[in-house]
Amino acid sequence: MNTKIVKLLPMLLAGVMVGCSTSEDGEGELYGYGLMQDYGEGIFNEQGGDQFDEFTDNPFIKVADAPVSTFSVDADGASYAIMRRYANSGYEIAPASVRIEEFLNYFTFDYPAPTDGNTVAVNAEVGVCPWNADHRLLRLGIKGKELKENEVPQANFVFLVDVSGSMDSSDKLDLLKSGLITLLGQLNPEDRISLITYSGEVKKVLESTPVKKADKIKKAIKQLKADGCTAGGAALRMAYEEASTNYNPKYNNRVIMGTDGDFNVGVTSVDSLVSMVERYASKGIYMTCLGFGQGNLNDGMMEKVSNAGNGTYYYIDSENEMMKVFVHERERFVSVANDAKCQISFDETMVSEYRLIGYENRVLSNEDFEDDKKDAGEIGAGQTITALYEIVPTDKFDECLQDVSSQRHVFATFDFRYKKSLNSSSIPMKVEVAVEDMYDSNKNLLPTSENFNFAAGVAAYGMVLRNSPYKGNASIIMASDLVRNSCSFDPHGYRSELLNIMQKIKVKE
Repeated sequence: MNTKIVKLLPMLLAGVMVGCSTSEDGEGELYGYGLMQDYGEGIFNEQGGDQFDEFTDNPFIKVADAPVSTFSVDADGASYAIMRRYANSGYEIAPASVRIEEFLNYFTFDYPAPTDGNTVAVNAEVGVCPWNADHRLLRLGIKGKELKENEVPQANFVFLVDVSGSMDSSDKLDLLKSGLITLLGQLNPEDRISLITYSGEVKKVLESTPVKKADKIKKAIKQLKADGCTAGGAALRMAYEEASTNYNPKYNNRVIMGTDGDFNVGVTSVDSLVSMVERYASKGIYMTCLGFGQGNLNDGMMEKVSNAGNGTYYYIDSENEMMKVFVHERERFVSVANDAKCQISFDETMVSEYRLIGYENRVLSNEDFEDDKKDAGEIGAGQTITALYEIVPTDKFDECLQDVSSQRHVFATFDFRYKKSLNSSSIPMKVEVAVEDMYDSNKNLLPTSENFNFAAGVAAYGMVLRNSPYKGNASIIMASDLVRNSCSFDPHGYRSELLNIMQKIKVKE
């Protein structure tokens, strides 16, 4: 477990509000952001302030020193939704809240579907880096298998709902209740729902009930009211025990926790918290965290809990986001790839340096890649995952085009591993990327795809918001142009929405 998490969790569990800077050894510390305050000072407003884990951008690495890069996938999208909420509210975007991998993976890309019995497919593309023409940009893509209705496993869901006083607003508990009722309409009659609440006490409001008794479930949800302090006690343990009682290895067993992030489950030991979440995850009970509201959002805690629980973290800022999570992308609650890891190997003769854009808290050691016991990320049904590497080519990179032989000059190899189920052996996949992939038969530069351009636009936007030292010539205008020309594939209009958000953003570039 990351040492900075060990340091932070006791404070988070205790509800301590802190604001501090990056430590001398470079480790990110916890920042608290008052919404009406100067983010550079890292302080809280009177209502407490949203909390984010500070981090530094991945640096460029010399291929001669480390030719192989390994990381776990990250299927979360909360960071993007938080940015949207801030933008729509007229607030500055806290740089620490911007996790570029979550900006990328909020969106669905037009990637090819899996074949040959696999539940995922991988692809890659390379082009000129928009914010530094002397560099190249490598896009990696992963697509999870889409499920037909008869392929979706039966659900065993436990809703764990924060009903403390801080949840008493239309954008918190009311929105959560609306979303849960909406989800009921998407489930199958034999799916099962339990409901547990926590505030000053922990209460099992509803025993596991089949969805065919929807009226009973809706009544229990509608009666939820927010009141009291946040003292969850045994809430999380009760939720997992309830899921265990109705556990079936063929089901989608999941705890879905909704909170504003002022989260205290009454676990005083960090090791106990992490051990509990990971233990149930290893048994096949996954965690989904839903964050609500602003002013005391404990983003850092929810990300850590969902990561440890083989789950995903969403931030719900509107009814539209509820529809996205619970209707349009509901099948993503079903994991089709477990412990998914990526490893990229670069040829030193053609690449001198590389930088992984985002995924700072997902970097793994190279030895972890083939270790099936090492936990990694999950990919939901129909979900796409995107990663970008900015690379510095050597002189030989383009000189390879002068080679008259038919040989492909591979400069990077994308290896991928995943498990179809938690206890199975990992399945390896591979894609080789060559210099020739950038050019046609006449050695003319090929146009990059919409997938490439959109990913580059999103990454450029994220780097500008973070004021990344690696943003080069990136600007809001550049990001907007890249996105604007990449909207022919736009399920539910989310890409067009991003363009509208960019027009509201004010940053010092």
